[in-house]
Amino acid sequence: MSELITAELVDLDLSATTKDAAARSLAERMVAAHRVTDLDGFLADVAAREAQMPTGLDGGIGIPHCRSEHVNAPTLAFGRSGAGIDFGAADGPADLIFLIAAPAGADDDHLTILSGLARRLMDPEFTAALRAGTDPRAVAALVRGEEPPEEPEQERVEAGKQEQVREQAETGTEAAGGTEAAESVPFRIVAVTSCPTGIAHTYMAAESLAAAGRAEGVEVTVETQGSAGFKKLDPAVVAAADAVIWAHDVEVREKARFRGKPLVDVGVKAGINRPAELIAEARRKAERGEIATAPDSDKASGSGAGDDSGSDADHAHFGVRLRTYLMSGVSYMVPFVAAGGLLIALSFAIGGYEIASAKSVADHFVWGEADSWAALLNQIGSAAFGFLVPVLAGYIAYGMADRPALVPGFVGGAIALTVNAGFLGGLVAGLLAGAVVMAIQRVPVHATLRGIMPVLVIPLIASAVVGFLMFIVVGKPIASLQNALTDWLNGLSGSNAVILGVVLGLMMCFDMGGPLNKVAYAFAVGGLADPTPGSLKVMAAVMAAGMVPPLAMALATTVRKRLFTKTERENGRAAWVLGASFITEGAIPFAAADPLRVIPSVMAGGAVTGALSMAFGATLRAPHGGVFVVPLIGEPFLYLLAIAAGTLVATALVVLLKGARRTAPEASGDAGADGSRVTVAA
Repeated sequence: MSELITAELVDLDLSATTKDAAARSLAERMVAAHRVTDLDGFLADVAAREAQMPTGLDGGIGIPHCRSEHVNAPTLAFGRSGAGIDFGAADGPADLIFLIAAPAGADDDHLTILSGLARRLMDPEFTAALRAGTDPRAVAALVRGEEPPEEPEQERVEAGKQEQVREQAETGTEAAGGTEAAESVPFRIVAVTSCPTGIAHTYMAAESLAAAGRAEGVEVTVETQGSAGFKKLDPAVVAAADAVIWAHDVEVREKARFRGKPLVDVGVKAGINRPAELIAEARRKAERGEIATAPDSDKASGSGAGDDSGSDADHAHFGVRLRTYLMSGVSYMVPFVAAGGLLIALSFAIGGYEIASAKSVADHFVWGEADSWAALLNQIGSAAFGFLVPVLAGYIAYGMADRPALVPGFVGGAIALTVNAGFLGGLVAGLLAGAVVMAIQRVPVHATLRGIMPVLVIPLIASAVVGFLMFIVVGKPIASLQNALTDWLNGLSGSNAVILGVVLGLMMCFDMGGPLNKVAYAFAVGGLADPTPGSLKVMAAVMAAGMVPPLAMALATTVRKRLFTKTERENGRAAWVLGASFITEGAIPFAAADPLRVIPSVMAGGAVTGALSMAFGATLRAPHGGVFVVPLIGEPFLYLLAIAAGTLVATALVVLLKGARRTAPEASGDAGADGSRVTVAA
């Protein structure tokens, strides 16, 4: 196992002045160390992660990090900035910058090391040593946890810890003797911390809460639901707790364990930045007997990744929670769509569209026949597609009420297919299943039944209720609505089709991988479950519009280099490939740097592309692939023309807007060699 950080990955005089430049400088060291295979691809992943939530922390720390397929070994690079770099922390710029790179399938050993580093960053003496270090080799060893044991300061710290342990032991002995019996039982809190990547914030929040608990004389036990593993809190510890704190930006697993206790529910950064306030709030709720009304409900993480507000999930806006539930289902459904859709599309490329009516390959398969292989791919892809609606429904329910809701959700989704309620039926079935399970979970039961509730009673009752509702009550009306929607899509022509293309194009380009983008994409892939001419046009328009933002930014950085920084021009080269592959997120670094000019420009381009794709009658059976599935597209040349037109429109607008911004300043200054302005003081 290679070392996580070496002297070559340490820069004690980081000259970058922006977070993008800092990430690039440190990433270049990773490339030189053969830890990162594609610099631009990796930086795009870092930028996408940064766009989700700023990675600056109080105390002058920045921890940009991500998982990426361009990383071949878990790696940490460290930079120390004299001027400070803004990473979005409330207390100002960061001077200690850690760039953490984890492979898409990072192993537990390395992730454990990373989580240990995250905890140590909450130690003031550790950060002070980083600021005082002068030798990259010594700093790398310090980060690895190999600081020399003979250092006087370290000995003093260790001696202090040992003395604290002795004092605690003596205090415990006195309490046992009856001197201060009341002090022997401190206020007890159990906490859960988690973040989207599960690498850094999860463990920093855990350490921050534990340290604040020690300072306040409160016993805090933390469960970290991160990438280094998920070890459940001891049920006895949970039962004995006086209050619960959730500091999380993703779903808390097995939430029912914490029912009936005062709950403080916040974003993970609140756990890092103000743990003492959270502990005080937990104590106040416990003193008032304020029990959470719906501790099994979702945290509305969709609205506040890293939210520091401290508001409970119970009070989150219903629309935000609903979006979170639906996106949970869509995120689990998309891999089935991608695998099944591409297999089916490939089968059509080999055997033609008539291959869909071929005999079962289980009964008829000839090794040397291309049609047999095409039929095999088609039938495997169709099998994967058969799970679309049940998976959607099951994981919508899971997002609402955790594992007990999986069975009724899947059952409701399967029934939706049986009654021809399709994609809409799956949405409704998932919401019904989650609601029914949440209602059952609120019913008080005897202690002897609690053990079998999540594995027997809840799935049994909820499945029966959801099945009744889907078969008898709502299934047929939804099926009628689904048929009406299908007929409407099939009948779209002329201006109606163009208007739909405009709307889909605007949604795909507004947040570039965010909620609106995902809603448009989910609408398109839902139609692939039971493809019709109309739904295939929608899929084509959605993918075409989604390719425009990165392609437009790539073209703009090529034709008008002086309008962009060196970093943006380098990102532009990567955006060519990302756009061609239908990875809309490739434009996020540009939108984050200049949203008022970039976002309207790419939205206009996406609207043009969506409208033209619908007007040309282009169709698409594959849910992904970009230009690599053009042979499978109906009207492929017109389809490419639509993408080119939208890209040109977006490029022209972004160049015009950026050029207008620079005209006035450039009148009083000269352009630097890298395209940046050099203003001259009067």
